[in-house]
Formats: sequence, structure tokens, C-alpha cells
Amino acid sequence: MYRILSSDEAARLIQSGETICVNSFVGIENPVELHEAIYRRFHETHEPNNLTIISSAGFGVWDADRCAEGYIREGAVKKLICGHFGAMPSTKRLVLEDRFEAYNLPLGCISHAIRAQASGIPGALSKVGLDIFVDPRREGPGINRISHDDSLVKPVNVDGEEYLYYQLPKITTALIKGTAADRFGNISFDDMYMSGDALSICQAVKANRGKVIVQVDRLVTTPSRPRNTIIPGCLVDVIVVADPEVRPVAFKALTGSFEIPYEEWKGWQEMVDDLSEARSKSNPAYNTIGRRAARELKADDIVNIGIGIPETVSRYARKNGLLDKITMTVESGGIGGFPASGTVFGAMIGAASVYDMANQFDLYNSGGLNICFMGAFEVDRHGNVNSHRGPETFSGIGGFANITAKTPTVVFCLTFNTHGLEIERRKDEVTILNNGSIPKFVNDVRSISFSAARALENGQRVLYITERCVFELTPDGLALKEVYPGVDMQKDILDLLPFDVPVLCK
Repeated sequence: MYRILSSDEAARLIQSGETICVNSFVGIENPVELHEAIYRRFHETHEPNNLTIISSAGFGVWDADRCAEGYIREGAVKKLICGHFGAMPSTKRLVLEDRFEAYNLPLGCISHAIRAQASGIPGALSKVGLDIFVDPRREGPGINRISHDDSLVKPVNVDGEEYLYYQLPKITTALIKGTAADRFGNISFDDMYMSGDALSICQAVKANRGKVIVQVDRLVTTPSRPRNTIIPGCLVDVIVVADPEVRPVAFKALTGSFEIPYEEWKGWQEMVDDLSEARSKSNPAYNTIGRRAARELKADDIVNIGIGIPETVSRYARKNGLLDKITMTVESGGIGGFPASGTVFGAMIGAASVYDMANQFDLYNSGGLNICFMGAFEVDRHGNVNSHRGPETFSGIGGFANITAKTPTVVFCLTFNTHGLEIERRKDEVTILNNGSIPKFVNDVRSISFSAARALENGQRVLYITERCVFELTPDGLALKEVYPGVDMQKDILDLLPFDVPVLCK
């Protein structure tokens, strides 16, 4: 039977040395009050300590002084295992200072490894991660110099086929955010953007004889409709009622609590972008990339569009009359609708369905998408891509590896170079006014997020679309497929590459 406790009382139940799994997605739906109660306790007593924390998609709120950042900074954590660290600014810095062990695994592989624990299986097999950084025969998942846990990812052979085996430490505590708890302890997620891994996490914790702590906005007397219950009360040990976050109407639209017709998507998107600081000034280079990339879309495509430059693809899909003829998806579990950006990345405007995150990655891992559009820090002569790690910084691989592993058409959207790049586009002609000081095309990427060799083996079609040209992956590496009108092939492209490429266009 569950107990209703205060957040401070709940925090006292967590023992030193435990492995906590947090259900959240980058910066959304984090049980913030539970994290801050843990911080208050640790700040006063130095307990709990020696914690391991697992989260498929990270558990920050884009604020270095809120949520878990305080107790991580003061030394309560010995190990972090996350798919993405983007919303955790203080923690990212501490990771690179070797303050604790930190591991980056593909988001979907963590999600599936949690689900495996829920079914009593130690880990999950996947082809995702082969030949990229997480493969222990390359770099392994450790981010800093003190992260050497070789139990998390292992290469294995099953019936003559190569896989990676992802195994997480046994999860003993769940920290979950839900909307409401009824008198039976059933947890609904009605006012939330997603449910993520909530059910799998709770099942895994109970399989390990641990405790499930759920923060909710309210208690209700009327039992939840069975199909609306995400976590049944029999899996819940502690319920903490915390004042709900005050959300503007634009953000409430992301919960799916009212219908948003396609004709209204644009207006809601603009309101959400304004509130989430996602709106960016019109950028001729980004717009040129988005316009060209959108030409790869076809009616009835199932699509994933990454954050950053790839987001411009949706703008031109709307202009081309295709946006309502394709099905967009987001890693957190949303299908249909329009993905939100900025601080609410992971939510969707007008979603048709939002299901468990592990199910979404079943779709991605099996090649269920038709096409995806991803960003990139670097591309090398072989066609390998680095999207997760820059010089002295990192964000984490997130769902990138799962999304690109089997999708038939993969489109990378990136500028040819950066830091000072200026272009002008008039009608269909592009003029390079100034090149950036940092090249994006290099001889060898510093870390591999996407393996060109694996893509060729899978028979995937891979394009690299820039503001001046398009490259295509071939068995011999990159080839120049297309040069935009107004661009000088020799001066603006070939002379600036550190390697030779075959030219497939005139």
C-alpha cells in the first residue's frame, strides 16, 4: 500500500549507494521537487551519497541551480548514465572536470535496457551502437578520464550476428513525475507532455525489490479510467503532492488536453517558440539548407526531424504543402502533430498518439521511419558523422544513434563551415560572402556518432546537405552530388575541403 509523504520525508527513504532511475526527457517532466528535497537533505547531512543515477534522456531543467544540479555539484553522485546531458549545464561542466564517472549511451538503448530489467532480464541486445563511439572496441561509453565501467556495453555474437549488449546497474529507486493519483494510488499523466519510461522503470524497480516514489500535482477521488492509468497503484510506494508548475496556455496545448487542427499548428508553434526561447532570427544559410532538404520528403513519409538546423525542414515542408501529408515523430513517444523545440523539446503540438518511449525506439530501431533529418558537428572523408561531442564540450548522443541506425534515407543538415559564415540567397542563386573560421568537413571526426561503413552495409541512402552543395555517401566515401546555382565549385567547395572527393555533378 502506498504512503503519502512530503518531499523531505520521501528523500529520507533514499539510502546511500542506491541506483536511482529518473523518468524525464531532456528538460521536461522532471520530478523537480523530489530532486530538490534530495539536495536539501544532502546539503544538511551529506546523505544520501555514493549514488548512481540513470536517465534515458537526461534530467535537467536548463538551470544550473535547480533540480539535481545542486546535489550533483556538492558530491552526492558517483556515477551518471544518461542518453543526453543538454539540459544539465552545471553537470556537463563537472563531467569534463572528472568529478564523477559519467557514461553516454544511446537513448533508446537505455530505454530498452530498463525495459529488460522490468522483465527480469539483465540487459538488452541491439545493433544500434556498432562501429560508433559507444562500441567498446572504439571508445566505449565513458565520457571522461575516470569512467571505465566495462559492464555497460559489450559486443556479443548471437547465431553468427554481431550485437551490442547493454546492461545497466540494478535500479533500486524510481523518481517519477505524474499528474494525479487516485485513491488506489493509480497514476495518470493527463496533463503531461509524455510518459517516457515511467511504467518500465517502476516494473524494474519492483523486480529489484526497490521503491517507487511518484511526485504528482494532485490527488483525486474518482478512480482513473483504466486506459488512462500509466502506473498502477500496486507498483507505487510513495506519493508526494507538489504544487504544479504554472504553465502558460501555449504550453498546455502540448499536453494533448484539447484538439489542435492542422490549420492552427503554425500559430501554436510560434507561441511555444516565443515562450521556450526557441525562436531564432532568419538565417539565410539555415533556410537554404532547410529548403533543399525538404525536397527529399514524400507524402505518407514517417519522419523524425532533429533540433537545430533540421527544424527548418518543417518550415519548407509546410510551404511545399507536405507538412499535413507526412507523420512526424519525436523520441519521447509522440506520433503525428508537430514537435516543439527549445526548453520543451520532446513535446508535440497536435499529437495523434503519445506512447511509451521504449515503443518509439522499437519503431526507430527496426527501420520504421522512412526518412530522418539530423544535425552534425563534423563530417569526415569517409562519411562518418560526429553529432555528440565538440572540443571541450558535449551534449550526448540522445536518440541520434537509434534514429539513424536503420532509417532508409538519412539526411544530415549542416553548414559547410561555421563561426563567421555569411551567405546571400537571391531566388535560386547562392553567393558565399564570407566563409566561417571553423570547418565542418574534416579528414577524421573526433568521435563517431554515425558510421558510414555500417550505413553502406545496411543499404541506407545518406545525404549531407549544406548551404552551398549536397554530398552523398558512396562506397568510396563522400562524393559531391549537387552544387547550387551561384556557387563556384572549385573556389567555394573543392579548394576548402581537406580531402579530395569525386564529383558526380556537372
